Amino acid sequence: MKKLILLAGLIVLAGFTPKKPFKVVFFGDSITEYGAQPGGFITLLRDRLKTEQKDKDYEVAGAGIGGNKIYDLYLRYEDDVLTKNPDEVVIWVGVNDVWHKRLFGTGTDWDKFGRFYSALIKKMQAKNIKVVLCTPASVGEKTDFSNELDGDLNKYSQIIRDLAKQYNCDLVDFRYTFHEYNLKNNPENKDHDILTKDGVHLNDVGNKLVADIFYKTLIK
Repeated sequence: MKKLILLAGLIVLAGFTPKKPFKVVFFGDSITEYGAQPGGFITLLRDRLKTEQKDKDYEVAGAGIGGNKIYDLYLRYEDDVLTKNPDEVVIWVGVNDVWHKRLFGTGTDWDKFGRFYSALIKKMQAKNIKVVLCTPASVGEKTDFSNELDGDLNKYSQIIRDLAKQYNCDLVDFRYTFHEYNLKNNPENKDHDILTKDGVHLNDVGNKLVADIFYKTLIK
């Protein structure tokens, strides 16, 4: 009888497959690259998952490279994202597509931005990967829309909002969220040092805010 019980237990164990964690890859530029460093939003998110004992259910990873624009993401998504076998990909890009027009005379025209972005979404969804889109947050934190690139950032953010609707993707609207936060916390209308170090890259407060938003959005 004991042998039968033991045999039955071994059969059950043999048929048991441990549940694989749900894998989220953050795909973007230097903001995402820095997010994987100590104190960055990806690291903070990973630490919170561990603290709340959800690290066996979720795995987060970064795939950010400084200076990247939407077409860079399109060119490297197979090597840098698909090889990680993600269940979900968070795309956060757009700042350099706008910012580099002023810095280097490069960037991405708005119509090409939309086409590359659309093609990238379709490639991901064809692999049954859930896609989350994020609007670019800021190039300057002034609240009265006097930052030099506010007009273009608003235009590119609207393209992303429209793509989210078109392809039924979840949207994290950092453009809106950062502006609302600065309206409440930036009474001197400063260009930076509220959520960013330089108007673009996140400081400690910004990383904490972004990590909290992603936790609420992604972790069920």
